Amino acid sequence: MAVYRFKVSFEDYDDVERDIDIKSNQTFEDLHTAIHKSTGYKIEASSSFYVSNDQWIKNEEIAYLPNQRKINNGVALMENSRLSSFIDDPHQKFYYIYNFDRPFDFHVELIKIMLNEEPGKSYPNVARSLGEAPKIPGTGIIPPVAAIVSDDFDFLNEEEFQPEDTDELEQMSDMGINTDQEIVVEEEEDEKDEFMDEFSDNEGYDADDLQKDDY
Repeated sequence: MAVYRFKVSFEDYDDVERDIDIKSNQTFEDLHTAIHKSTGYKIEASSSFYVSNDQWIKNEEIAYLPNQRKINNGVALMENSRLSSFIDDPHQKFYYIYNFDRPFDFHVELIKIMLNEEPGKSYPNVARSLGEAPKIPGTGIIPPVAAIVSDDFDFLNEEEFQPEDTDELEQMSDMGINTDQEIVVEEEEDEKDEFMDEFSDNEGYDADDLQKDDY
């Protein structure tokens, strides 16, 4: 009896793979079961294999626990479909969708055909396992929240802001005062005073007269 070796990989998780050896006369349900014994996912979930070309375009469907519409359309069932009946290429590919309620997509590719079973080995058999299968969305597992680090200038820390100063800032905000604007106004006034003092000392002009001329 020939044995097929399929490489099974998640479409969206390149670092997770399984190589599964399975006899040619076993069914797609056997392959479905073997895949999820290796991922830890529940087996009783509506899923489908699709005969595919090299571009992973889905064609004929082989279903497990199909809905009524698919049954009415005469979809092939995994439990009745032997693998050998759908192998036309030594590198045959199947696009596989697990659990239509919360789907994961897989690429299943025939990578080796062995002419004889290995004595004493039971099939299907996981020949290679790489990476941990991702958690299924909606299981209540929440990833940790990373701390948000900003490279923006921290004005309050730069000015040695003290926590007790918050009361004063809050009072100013309640009065409708824009604290950022007040700081700018004060800086402008200081610059003007310094300019007037320097101009008066160096040129002999009276600063008050110069201010009147501005009007």
